[in-house]
Amino acid sequence: MALNNAFPATGTGLIVSFGEMLIDFVPTVSGVSLAEAPGFLKAPGGAPANVAIAVARIGGKAAFVGKLGDDEFGHMLAGILKENGVRADGITFDTGARTALAFVTLRADGEREFMFYRNPSADMLLKPEELNLELIRSAKVFHYGSISLIVEPCRSAHLKAMEVAKEAGCLLSYDPNLRLPLWPSPEEARKQILSIWEKADLIKVSDVELEFLTGSDKIDDASALSLWHPNLKLLLVTVGEHGSKYYTKNFHGSVDAFHVKTIDTTGAGDSFVGSLLAKIVDDQSILEDEPRLREVLKFANACGAITTTKKGAIPALPKEEDVFNLIKESSA
Repeated sequence: MALNNAFPATGTGLIVSFGEMLIDFVPTVSGVSLAEAPGFLKAPGGAPANVAIAVARIGGKAAFVGKLGDDEFGHMLAGILKENGVRADGITFDTGARTALAFVTLRADGEREFMFYRNPSADMLLKPEELNLELIRSAKVFHYGSISLIVEPCRSAHLKAMEVAKEAGCLLSYDPNLRLPLWPSPEEARKQILSIWEKADLIKVSDVELEFLTGSDKIDDASALSLWHPNLKLLLVTVGEHGSKYYTKNFHGSVDAFHVKTIDTTGAGDSFVGSLLAKIVDDQSILEDEPRLREVLKFANACGAITTTKKGAIPALPKEEDVFNLIKESSA
């Protein structure tokens, strides 16, 4: 049997990703502080936008909903979405605020530190009445993070978009994507991230986010299951080089990671989530079928792994054939 037949096909249903898109400035040299960096490369980023492009890169249908500055960077980002096959009819432009910027340092181990320029940036100024509700209603999956909850009016736009998506029968997918420097305090971050917890059908957290949200330093089943809520269909915990853990009402387990030479972890979680959503969008019964779910998670783990082998998120997001090649090599 051909390898690609072993995995559920990429779906044709629309996945709408809501939130921020920005420019990351990444140092030309790894393992130095921002002050020591000799220069920076600009890289498009923002977790929800990365997820949308990850979906499109493996052949899925994606749209992005958010606000950009009516400036060169904003139009560049909208252009990058379109070039990557992501629908951009959910984007509005703000004439009074700039597109957000983030300076990112890559530590020697490939992990990141952030310094943000958003005071306020255009993404924070999206108003509920600016939402493309028809686009949201046409989605099968509505995906979002928590950065859009930090300030008004974007918070109200986020809550409205979720409500409209839920009423339209979308699967609600939530990756909190914790960025502590953007929140007024850790307590406020925890409170707001958890304020919409029980609305989501699917939640993905990293090991670091699990520790932050539970206040426990254990990455174990008890800790993960303390985040379970009755409406949840799937809870995922990504544990970097140790792969991913999954929890549903009826079963739980873990799927091993693929071992690659990691250069930059930016976008790995977004790649994981985007590929998972693209594989379940047309057939959500996969969430209740452990063998098929494990195959999808194996595929998603491979997507995440490949994304760490190049600098930047969007250039590193894999095509489906790259994923099958890695899986084939690893099972050889």
